[in-house]
Amino acid sequence: MSASKDLLKKLQELVGESPADQTEALLMTEDSSLTRFTPAAVHQHVAEQNQTLVLRVVLGKQVAAVTTNLLQPSSLRTALEKAVSLARILPPNPDFLSLPFPRPITEAKTFHENIRRLTPGKKVKAIRGAMGLAKRRGASVSGAFSHGVVEVAVFNSLGVEAYQQYSDLSLHLIAQNDRGSGYAGFVSRDPDSLQVESLTQAAVSKISQRNAIEVPPGEYEVILEPDAVHEILAFGGYLGLHALAVQEGRSFLCRHFGEKLLDGKVTLYDDGLDPHGLQVPFDFEGVPKQKVVFFDKGVARNITYDSLTAGREKKESTGHAPIPPSTEGPIPINLFMEGGDSSLAEMIHSVRKGIYVTRFHYTNVVEPMKAVITGMTRDGTFWVEDGEIKNPVKDLRFTESILKALSRVKAISRERKICTSGSVYGHRFITGTVAPAVQIEGFNFSGVSSL
Repeated sequence: MSASKDLLKKLQELVGESPADQTEALLMTEDSSLTRFTPAAVHQHVAEQNQTLVLRVVLGKQVAAVTTNLLQPSSLRTALEKAVSLARILPPNPDFLSLPFPRPITEAKTFHENIRRLTPGKKVKAIRGAMGLAKRRGASVSGAFSHGVVEVAVFNSLGVEAYQQYSDLSLHLIAQNDRGSGYAGFVSRDPDSLQVESLTQAAVSKISQRNAIEVPPGEYEVILEPDAVHEILAFGGYLGLHALAVQEGRSFLCRHFGEKLLDGKVTLYDDGLDPHGLQVPFDFEGVPKQKVVFFDKGVARNITYDSLTAGREKKESTGHAPIPPSTEGPIPINLFMEGGDSSLAEMIHSVRKGIYVTRFHYTNVVEPMKAVITGMTRDGTFWVEDGEIKNPVKDLRFTESILKALSRVKAISRERKICTSGSVYGHRFITGTVAPAVQIEGFNFSGVSSL
């Protein structure tokens, strides 16, 4: 469902006619479909078309937001009246300064018209191709294939006018047989870049002909594939790489800016304009994205801001505002870790005894101030000995500090991959982390998974 020019014009007029001191209209549209499949069949296909408007109004320092998907002219006026009435009874926010003023937005190609040709029938055909290939290799596949078109438009009474259309698709494949399972995932804005055969082969290749062994808990040298690295980087961004976490004193970066916290090989940043990732040129306040370097060769440097958190420190927003109303803060959504000078083959060859991890799941926070998280390995965990991958390993629970792990980096791969967890709940807005494979000298596994 696309936003019509008439609707966009009505929103601009609504903002201009608002009785509030400042007004902002955020429109998000979605036209998406999700196909799920098991080894037996394609068992589910669901589709969604929706348009959501978030109206935010300001009366002095009283700020209120109202969300609706009733977008007829009378409904728009009613939503505005409700927002103004709500603002009048809310307590003032002493930290609020202003909605953003307009700033130039860099053009970025985020939409591929060929996404319209990705019909349910074509998705089922691709899935059946993956099933056939896996079957010939003695395995079966299950997973989820999602694609969609999203629009984001932001108008405010200070002159911000921003619009962007996005296409996206993601395919998550789990291959399995009676010996084990393997995973491969793909995300892109361009459907033509999807290679189902190579993705299926990657998933099937993780299934070993050997029996799985149980490895006791302890600290091991590990090789983490990009999907596993993505998981820990995303949790790091959520926990402590943004201004709200720092201002509330709950970030692991508090009082540590300028210190070397990670290995010197690690440079981590957020960049919504880098074409190697899933580009996002502006945030949900219409503020252009800036590149923010969190760790420069291991040294803690900067954090992300939205207009509210930036105003508290008399700084400029870095273009990381979430969908309002939000209590999570300006979490980075376009994470990048710089590549190194190694390869997966070279990493494996250098390991005397260690563990190879394809991905993590069921990850949760243990201790935010020390960036400690816990989770389990899944779909391709192997014992490495004398430079060779040996038996599969029964899945393990890890409990580890992100900071400690990334301070023990032994090697980083040259190759990087866009990884995503997808968008399952709430508004569809697919984001990605560009991550390499990483070799870590000591990584703590706290138990054997029973799942």
